[in-house]
Amino acid sequence: ATSSVEKIASTGPGIRFFQLYVYKNRKVVEQLVRKAEKAGFKAIALTVNTPRLGPKKSDIKNRFTLPPNLTLKNFEGLDLGKMDEANDSGLASYVAGQIDRTLSWKDIQWLQTITNMPILVKGVLTGEDARIAIQAGAAGIIVSNHGARQLDYVPATISALEEVVKATQGGVPVFLDGGVRRGTDVFKALALGTSGIFIGRPVVFALAAEGEAGVKKVLQMLRDEFELTMALSGCRSISEITRNHIVTEWDIPRHLPRL
Repeated sequence: ATSSVEKIASTGPGIRFFQLYVYKNRKVVEQLVRKAEKAGFKAIALTVNTPRLGPKKSDIKNRFTLPPNLTLKNFEGLDLGKMDEANDSGLASYVAGQIDRTLSWKDIQWLQTITNMPILVKGVLTGEDARIAIQAGAAGIIVSNHGARQLDYVPATISALEEVVKATQGGVPVFLDGGVRRGTDVFKALALGTSGIFIGRPVVFALAAEGEAGVKKVLQMLRDEFELTMALSGCRSISEITRNHIVTEWDIPRHLPRL
């Protein structure tokens, strides 16, 4: 991020999770985690689906790198705040040079030795991985496909959500990241068992279009759409939203007899 955790923490009240990429230099990781903890962040969102960066065609075409007036603020003073130019993508070169490809389930336990914050595993799409993550000590799961930018034909997060929720058997919270564009999407995710939802692109686009006012507007739109969906579905509270309120493409069609 081009804003520091301290600056983000100073913007006002709210629960903040720190999305962590594990660097080859583990001392850097320790410094990052301690900075986040000191700034009042409440959990670590450990990114596990980026051992390598997926091919981002526009970044390669544009030879993307950070403009000279921007730096990775949390790394200033560590010689990691700048992204060098490259023949393809400066971001891809940066990730290849810095991110630890040897990341494994054991690193959840390592992180627990340097912080008291709960570790949420971000990037899970299967029930099998969800179970392994919990066995390794994860305090929660974030179902995410990295904005569908890592791998072509990866399943949509909403399609993977129910399998992951069932695999956890209620032992840890499961969050959904990605693909939410309408209040109806929020309703569907809750019906499939998510504990909460992360919203990325709508907020970024609104911020770019209208700044703070745009972000407030898009969040209010989602809230209004969600409340209307609840009303039209006969739900007076979130606890009344159940699996029976939706039909998914993998359900047996209700008009066909079960064989």
